[in-house]
Amino acid sequence: MPESFNASPLSRDNWTRAAIVLIAGFAVLRILALAISPVSLYQDESQYWVWSRQFDWGYYSKPPMIAWLISLSTGLFGDSDFAIRLPATLLHTATATFLMLSARQLWDERAGFWTAALYLTMPGIWLSGFVISTDAVLFVAWSGGLYALLRLRADHGWGAAIGLGVALGFGFLSKYAMIYFLVSTGLAILFDAPTRRALLGLRGAAALAIFLALLAPNLAWNAANDFATVTHTAANANWGGDLFHPGELFEFLAAQLGVFGPVTFGVLATIFGLTIASFLRADPDQRLLVLYSVPPLAVVAVQAFISRAHANWAAATYVAGTLLVVGFLLRGATWRRWALYGSIGLHTVIGIIAIALAASPALVVALGAADATKRIRAWDVTAEQILAAAESDDYAMIVFDDRNAFHQMQRYAPQLEGRMAMWLRYSGPTNHAEDVWPLSEDQAGRLLVISNRPREVPRLREDFDRFEAVGRLAIPLDGAYTRDFTLWEAEGYQRVERDEAYEIRWQAFDASDEAPPARGYSGEGR
Repeated sequence: MPESFNASPLSRDNWTRAAIVLIAGFAVLRILALAISPVSLYQDESQYWVWSRQFDWGYYSKPPMIAWLISLSTGLFGDSDFAIRLPATLLHTATATFLMLSARQLWDERAGFWTAALYLTMPGIWLSGFVISTDAVLFVAWSGGLYALLRLRADHGWGAAIGLGVALGFGFLSKYAMIYFLVSTGLAILFDAPTRRALLGLRGAAALAIFLALLAPNLAWNAANDFATVTHTAANANWGGDLFHPGELFEFLAAQLGVFGPVTFGVLATIFGLTIASFLRADPDQRLLVLYSVPPLAVVAVQAFISRAHANWAAATYVAGTLLVVGFLLRGATWRRWALYGSIGLHTVIGIIAIALAASPALVVALGAADATKRIRAWDVTAEQILAAAESDDYAMIVFDDRNAFHQMQRYAPQLEGRMAMWLRYSGPTNHAEDVWPLSEDQAGRLLVISNRPREVPRLREDFDRFEAVGRLAIPLDGAYTRDFTLWEAEGYQRVERDEAYEIRWQAFDASDEAPPARGYSGEGR
C-alpha cells in the first residue's frame, strides 16, 4: 500500500489505550448480553455441548477444540447456556487483539485501533459473538498465526516461530478450514521473499514440528474412526448430485455482503482485483495479506458454483481481509475514511437490531422476522411437552427422526437420557446422533416415534410392523409460527434395506407434489 497514512492528532499511546478500552468494552457488553439472553441454544451448540461431556481427540463432524473449550467453561462457571456460549465472546476478544497487534506490526497504532473496531462490528461477528461456533475458534488461531508470521517475517526470533506452530496446531484442532492457512503460507513462500527467508530455515522447521506434534493425536483419532470427520467434511461438499449452479454462486457472493458488510466487501473485492492485476509489482505487505485472504473465498466460490456453499464457509477470508480494508481506507482520499467510519456505524446499527430481535419477540413480530428466529425459541417448552408425551405411557424407547431435535432434548430434557434413539434414514449414520445412538435393529417393545420431519413419516412407516398416530405437538414461537411434531406409537422394527431401488423410489416421491414439507414448522412464509 504505497500511499502514506494521513496525519493523526492522537499520540501512539492514546491510540493503544483507545484500542484496549474498545476491545475490553465490547467484551464486557457482550458478556452482559449473554447473561440476560432469553435465546435457547441453537441445535449445533447443543451438539457441541454433548461432545463436551466426554473428552476425545475428535468428534463425528468437527475437531475437538470447541468441545474442550465448552467443557472448560462449564466446569468453571456451571452447566448453563451462558457458560456454554461464554467462550465465543472471549475468542472474538482474542481475535480482535491479534488483529490490532498485526496492524501495529504492519503500520501503526492508529491502524490497530480501527482494525479492532472494524472486526468487532463486522455483521457476521455480531452474530458469532453470541453463538459458540467453530468459526470463533478458527479466527483466534488464524489471527494469532498471522501475527506470529508477521513477527517472524520481521526477524523477531524463536518466540514468533513457536507461536506460529502453536497457532497452526490449535487451528487444525478447531476447524479443518485452517488448511487454507497452509495453502496461503505455501503461496507466501513462493511470492514473498521475507516469508521465504523466515520459514525456510530452523525456525520454520520448529514451527512445522510443533504443528505436527499438536495435530498428531487428532490424526490418530481419525485413523481409528475411519476418518469420520474427513468423510463428513467431504460429504458436505455434496458433489454427488446435479453439478454447476450459477444461482448458488450468486447467493453465496450476495451473502458475503451480510457477513463482512456491503461497503467493506466491495472495497475488499476492489483490493483483490487491483492487487492481482499488478501482482508482482504490488506492495509486499498488501500482496501478503491478499494471499491470506483470497484462497478461502476463491475455493468456496467454486464449491458454490459446483454444488452449494454456506455463507460462513469462507469466513477465514475476513481475518486478513479486515487488515486489508483498514489499511486501504486509512490512506489516500478523504472519502476512504468516511467509508470506514460509515461502515462501522452501519454495522453497529445492524448488530443492535439483530440483538434486539433475538431479545424481543414483540419486535420480531412487528418487523415480520419470525422466520429468522424460529430455531432459537422455546426449546425448553418443547422439551417439557416431549417429556410429558414420553412419560404418558410405558415406552421402551423414544425415537427421533431429526438429529437437531435429538440433541436439543439431550440438552433440555436430560430426564430422557438413556431412553432416546435415532432412526436412520440412510444405510449408515450421517451425523453424530445416528452414529452413537442409532435405533437398534433388535429393539423390542412399544416405541414412541417423535417426528419433526413430515417428509420422513412415510419412510418411517415402512420400517415398522405397526405404526399408529397418537398425537401432535405445536409449540408456539414468534408470531404465528409453531414448531410441529407428530407422535407415533410403533412396534416391530424391521428396517427396509436402503438399496438403490429404495433411494430411487423415495427421491421420486420427494420431487412429487405429494411430498410434505421437509421440516416441521408452520407459519407464514414456511
